[in-house]
Amino acid sequence: MQFAIESGVLRFGAFKTKAGRMSPYFFNAGLFDDGVKLGRLAEFYAQRLIDSGIEFDMVFGPAYKGIPLGAALAVELARRGRNVPFAYNRKEAKDHGEGGTLVGAPLKGRVLIVDDVMSAGTATRESIAIIQAAGATPHAVLIALDRQEKATENGQDAPYSAVQYVQRQLGLQVCAIAKLADMMHYLSGHSRAGLEQEHHKVQAYRERYGVDEG
Repeated sequence: MQFAIESGVLRFGAFKTKAGRMSPYFFNAGLFDDGVKLGRLAEFYAQRLIDSGIEFDMVFGPAYKGIPLGAALAVELARRGRNVPFAYNRKEAKDHGEGGTLVGAPLKGRVLIVDDVMSAGTATRESIAIIQAAGATPHAVLIALDRQEKATENGQDAPYSAVQYVQRQLGLQVCAIAKLADMMHYLSGHSRAGLEQEHHKVQAYRERYGVDEG
């Protein structure tokens, strides 16, 4: 949490989500915008993945934010002694060169999808379709932050989060570097840093849109 706040990636204020909610915080992985920040983030991703015990054969980074995240993870894993194939997709297919929408290693085996934040699960479903179409197996998802809030279906709040949907309905393992609960714990212990007020706002948001993970 401290790293995300100091990097300006985790911000507090009033931000409109894809679901139309006004969130008191915003996590923007696009602001891991230099080599040091991205390298440090890759270390967190790699360690969380190792700790999870998830088995996989290759890494897939969905366009667009998942591309540098997946690439950075693959580099960090290689630095730690495990060299795995990496691929990503384009939003638009090329009609020249090698063509198509996929770039990098051929999709095969158990594929780990790497992204920043899972909001509605739409990007994950798109990645699953791409991976299955290539004859590979979408196996797990690794994200930076689990917002632990209700997903939306047809404009209505669902009784489950996007992460829970991917786990229960799509059958994929999901692991996150941090969860909203971790952020709240961090904020509650840093009143001297002027974050106590933000904790109250996030707590109110959590009470309104949070999911029951029992």
